[in-house]
Amino acid sequence: MRPVWSGAVSFGLVTIPIKVFPATEDHSISFRQIHLPDNGRIRYRKVCEVEDKELDAEEIGRAYEVSKDQLVQVTDADLDELPLPTAKAIEVDAFVAAERLDPIRFGRPYYLQADGAVAAKPYVLLREALKRTDKLAVAKFAWHNRERLGVLRVVGDALVLQAMHWPDEIRSTEGLAPSTVEISDAEVDEAMALMDAIGGTDLTQYRDRYREAVEEIIEAKAQGRKPPELKVEEAPAGKVVDLMAALKDSVRAAKESRGEGKAEVHELADRKRPAKKSAAKKATTGKRTAAKKAPAKRTAARKRPAS
Repeated sequence: MRPVWSGAVSFGLVTIPIKVFPATEDHSISFRQIHLPDNGRIRYRKVCEVEDKELDAEEIGRAYEVSKDQLVQVTDADLDELPLPTAKAIEVDAFVAAERLDPIRFGRPYYLQADGAVAAKPYVLLREALKRTDKLAVAKFAWHNRERLGVLRVVGDALVLQAMHWPDEIRSTEGLAPSTVEISDAEVDEAMALMDAIGGTDLTQYRDRYREAVEEIIEAKAQGRKPPELKVEEAPAGKVVDLMAALKDSVRAAKESRGEGKAEVHELADRKRPAKKSAAKKATTGKRTAAKKAPAKRTAARKRPAS
């Protein structure tokens, strides 16, 4: 894998030469456009409006549109010579507690690799300092023709640069949430009980089932077979429901799916058995009538778990 950028991380007078690698991959399936009657491919050609001819990549540059009739050309040399310290380095400006940053501001992550022996010690030093303080390093960097904001954090034993959105890039949430809904404490308590019943999960178990289904269709068509039929559950109708009843039913279903419902029934039955044994002992001391009734109670206790 080739690095997307090489430079250094700097904080104070400490400099860490690094190489930057993408931390994520895009496994989504891409399609080509075709002409339906003959399956001919639809291609995109870059044509000059003045000369009306197709251009090679080396003939194409960039420009900023000042107005409809005026374009200002900006070369790679212009961008490389920008008077910004972040053009050559990822510059750490501050250290903040992790909980202070809203995850909505996080963008794409990048792995940072120590570049050479001289980078090893300051790389590990910064990593351990971030670990022990549970802080993030706020940094600025300039890639792809723009200055960006990010944070350095630790994943495993590696430093990760997490790109961030600028504050003015986050849209307001005003007007999105309902404002005239009343919720009782009992409903909130039941919702929290549902959260406990559902519990946590191992995030590594999730996979892209949509991509897998599309791959099955492509494989079947490529082999001349009929694509598999996908069974899709119908979406519930948007009708008004008893929210509390729905919450309680959901809690019950979540517990039963994990086997907790049956366990509770057996547990209740087990709790009652010792009391019945003591009752039977009392019956043997002289109360024969009670002793005769004791077996009937014991039988009822056995039948209860089956219900």
